[in-house]
Order: sequence, then structure tokens, then C-alpha cells
Amino acid sequence: MKETVLVIDFGGQYNQLIARRVRDLNVYCELIPCGTPLEKIKAKNPIGIIFTGGPNSVFGADALKVDEGIYTLGVPVLGICYGAQLIAHQLGGKVRSAAVGEYGQVKAVYKKSVIFDGLPEEGVCWMSHTDSVSELPDGFEITAFTADCPVAAMQNTQKRIYAVQFHPEVAHTQNGTLMLKNFLYKACGASGDWTMKDFVARKVAEIREKVGDKKVLCAMSGGVDSAVAATLVHRAVGDRLTCVYVDHGLMRKNETEEVRQVFKDGLGMNLILADAEELFLRKLAGVTDPESKRKIIGREFITVFEREAEKIGKVDYLVQGTIYPDVIESGSGDSAVIKSHHNVGGLPDVVDFEEIIEPLRDLFKDEVRAVGFELGLPEQVVMRQPFPGPGLGIRVIGEITKEKLETLREADFIYREEIAKAGLSGQIWQYFAVLTDTRSVGVMGDMRTYDYTVALRAVLSVDAMTADWAKIPYEVLGAVSSRIVNEVRNVNRVVYDITSKPPATIEWE
Repeated sequence: MKETVLVIDFGGQYNQLIARRVRDLNVYCELIPCGTPLEKIKAKNPIGIIFTGGPNSVFGADALKVDEGIYTLGVPVLGICYGAQLIAHQLGGKVRSAAVGEYGQVKAVYKKSVIFDGLPEEGVCWMSHTDSVSELPDGFEITAFTADCPVAAMQNTQKRIYAVQFHPEVAHTQNGTLMLKNFLYKACGASGDWTMKDFVARKVAEIREKVGDKKVLCAMSGGVDSAVAATLVHRAVGDRLTCVYVDHGLMRKNETEEVRQVFKDGLGMNLILADAEELFLRKLAGVTDPESKRKIIGREFITVFEREAEKIGKVDYLVQGTIYPDVIESGSGDSAVIKSHHNVGGLPDVVDFEEIIEPLRDLFKDEVRAVGFELGLPEQVVMRQPFPGPGLGIRVIGEITKEKLETLREADFIYREEIAKAGLSGQIWQYFAVLTDTRSVGVMGDMRTYDYTVALRAVLSVDAMTADWAKIPYEVLGAVSSRIVNEVRNVNRVVYDITSKPPATIEWE
């Protein structure tokens, strides 16, 4: 059984980032709600527990808490921000609303602690709090302080409980990764057995045992996630897997043929190419709401899968390329729903499958890519541009038509071609074109035009949880714009999106 650290979620903005940092340090972790019963926590046999930050106050009516029995498990605990305050509050200390809140980078002084082992005596940490610990619980000692926060960190070495008021998981905290590593390896005694090689071996064995001699149908979208999911399942069950690639008319230029070459011709998978363009365009006609489009596309995917399943006989499992950011953005627990994902949330009752297999559901995008390389997939597949399940359907703003899709396909192809030509494709995490629903006046060949605006999007990211817009050189943007307005029909204006995530999402819809 693999080593597990539990990250207990109190609703803070950096909660997923904590999980990422732990995994980056080769320790498996699971993010669980703060209301998880103590018996379930014990059943997971964790080697350590981390309390995340959160927006609440520990003495507020809406305060989120944990079963206090967690402190008697004998398992090392690390509280971060709200988690630190909760530890103090539940163990008999006091928390107060600070006279001066701390936000941003603050200089801290560190004392002797396993958490700060190997760190200089002073360093910059990232604070984001108004409340703070004002009185230590019995048995605790201060291990860090700032000018305005006397208890920036504390510990009870006998009980192996540690707490920091700041956020070691963010890049702004100097040596924050080392602090987390110290907790995992020196406090919890982790051995670091979470690697993608280990993940592949375990997941293949798990899928093989689950599937047995039954049949599996895979939702092949053409993107990285579904490619890796399909290859992982194929390694486990071989010819019992049938991949259905739905050509819904919402794919990028030349995409269908590329998928055929890689998976059918190259890997020898059972691949069915279902031509469903007419069906999708008919169902999407007149639809402009983004959520409605996503739901229609998701529903019709299932319809096509069901139709193809009937042709090949009984199919017991459906594979989907759901990854962790999909799950997060679709909402879970107290989290807000940012946007729904067509491959999250289970199957409609009408679908005749026994169960969904989502082998990548717990992985972030960079982990998915690492699995792809571990499986031996070619670089052009593993490092392919992230592409949403609904395809170009959510990159055409407003009503979707075949003409608009062709316009976007050509503009997107030119954009990707120029980025590659400039040698930037390996430096930008994701880049694509969007056909907006905005028309404006232009002049082309001494004639007045009234055509669409294409928006270019390019971002830098690691796992899609946060992203910054890419600073593409002006000459490259100029070349892309010039080619699009000259070579693509119905476009007379090109703009560049310089919004980060948050507040925007990476996709426009």
C-alpha cells in the first residue's frame, strides 16, 4: 500500500496547490473535506496530515472544523494559515483578530524546528491573514515570528503537531518547498514512493483486475488526456478496449487524420472513427449559452458512444480522460462551480455501461504528461496543445455554424504554425484562437467590411490551476494577425487576450 498524506480542505484558494507541492516531492496525497469522519481518516492510514488555509474565522458561526480525535492519532499534523489557527483554537490556545493584518511578502525570523531545518535564520514568507494566534496551547512553543505576527509558526514536538501562519506552498515564500519537504520526510518519515512509473504500474494492475474479461469503450477526444487514458487502459486490457473517436466537426485542422495515424496505425488500437458532424451541428443550431453548448456536446458524445457500443456488442466500462482540474472546476463539496465539464459527474441513466473508468482523475496536467512519456507515447502526442472535450464548440462564441468553424480552424492553424515557426511552441503552455461573436467595420481593398474579430490566447502554466498570459513578441503577433486577415475569410480584426487565470479562465467558454 502506497504512503498517503491527507490534505484536509478548509476552502482556501491555495488548497490544490498544496496537493501539487506534496506530489512534486514524490509523496502521494489526497485532498479530503474537513468534515470527513475520523474513522474514514484512520482507514486511509495516513503518514501525515496537512490542514489547508481557508476564508473563515475559527470563532465564527460558519467556522469549519475537524474531529478533535485527529490530534490523538499519533500522526504528524501541519496546519497552514487557517489550519494553524484551528489547531490553536481546538487545543486550548487563543486566536484573535489582529490589529494589523498581513498580506503579501513579509520577513520572518525562524527558530529551531524540524520544519525549518536547513533554512537561514531569516527569510521572506507569504502572508494572507487578519486573524492570528494570540496565545499558545499548552505544550507548544513559538518557532517563527514577524514584526506584526508574534506567532508566525509554532510546534508541539511531543505530539508532532506543527503550524505556520504563512503559506509555504506558494512560490513567494522563500524555501517554502523545503519546509514542506522537511515535514514530509523528517516529520512524517516519507520514503517518496509516488512516481509516475509507480503510478502506471499500480493503475494498470488496478484496471486489469477491475475489467477482467469484460469489454471497455474509450472516449477518444484527440487531446492529451484521452490519449494518455486510452493508452494506459490499452496496456492493461489490450484488445478488450475499443476506442471511439467522435468526429463531431469541432476538431482542429487535420486532427482526425493525425489521431488515426498515431493510435490505429501506430499503436494498433481498435479505433472506430464515428462521423457525427451533422448530428452535432443540428443539435447545436441556435444555441449560444456556453453551459448549454457544453451539456449538449457531452450528451451527444454519450449518444454516439452508445450507438457504437451497440454495434460491437455489450460494453461494460466507459473510459474518460477526466483530470483533476476538470473535477475542481466542475465543483465539489463547498467549491463553486466555475464551468461544467462534459466528462465529469457520471453517466446518464439511459447509458448501458456498468461503470466509468477515469484513470487520470486524480492527476494534474503535468502529471498526465509524465504518465504519457512513461507509457512511451511520442512527444508530439504528450506535449500536444491542451484541447477541451467540447473542442472548438467552446472557442466559437455565440451560435456555432459550419462556416464559423471553418473560419476558426484556419485562423487557429495559422496561429499555431507561426508560433512553431518562431520557435515558441515549447515555451508556451497553451495557445489557440477564439472566434468571437463581435463584428466590426474594416477596410479591405478599398471596400468596407463588417466581419468577425478573432481573439488570440496564449498562457503559461504548469497544471491549469493558475495561468499567466504569455508575452509573445510583437513581430510574431503581427505576422499572425496579418496572415489571418489576409488568408481567412470573414475576419477583419485580430486581438490578443492579456488576462491571467484568475480572474479569467483559460478557455473563453
